[in-house]
Amino acid sequence: MNLLEVDSLHAGYGPVNVLEDISFSVGEGETVALLGANGAGKTTTLRAICGMITPRGKITIGGKDVTHTSTEKIVKLGVAHVPEGRGTFVPLTVEENLRLGAYARRNGGLRESMARVFELFPRLEERRHQRAGTLSGGEQQMLAIGRALMLKPKLMLLDEPSLGLAPKLVRELFKRLRQIKEEEGTALLIVEQNANLVLEFADAAHVLETGRVVLSGTSEEVSSDETMRKAYLGY
Repeated sequence: MNLLEVDSLHAGYGPVNVLEDISFSVGEGETVALLGANGAGKTTTLRAICGMITPRGKITIGGKDVTHTSTEKIVKLGVAHVPEGRGTFVPLTVEENLRLGAYARRNGGLRESMARVFELFPRLEERRHQRAGTLSGGEQQMLAIGRALMLKPKLMLLDEPSLGLAPKLVRELFKRLRQIKEEEGTALLIVEQNANLVLEFADAAHVLETGRVVLSGTSEEVSSDETMRKAYLGY
């Protein structure tokens, strides 16, 4: 069953249209990559899904039409967004940031969820009383993902999680994302410039160019496409 379905999506900002007839889906527990150059419409797609902009077309989450639904209601359906630039609350401590991630939860288990985040990211536990603004870039990205996990999401939207990080940290981060997928059963929709890395564990991928999907398929199919190999994979 598809957890997320995007059908004939058009979206933009004011009079400027960015997305042109975008369609794709994400199954339960599936990892899907959105690839493309800067300005292709990847971030706009995530913003439309989580209700930050109002699109035309249709978006369903768990079979529910959320095309014109507020961000708060979409969050309550189990959708967590990790924005580009991390979006941590820098004056607050690590622990306070994590607690904010659980604000929309209706059930208990806050302590257990925080323990799970610290298990995945031990460095965050070491710095739990430290202000987020004093963390390194890699630690802030861990915190942003940890905060999203506090929601116990069914679907996590990640916008350029590797941006600005050293290669070693990027590998570690993607190792944790694989763990989240396999152990938590969380579906992941990942916008990423590092196509080689994300295609290693994504189930499917869609390539955007100037607001349109120009290539879709399994990770293997997209990786082996000649145009994709030359344009995005470096060979």
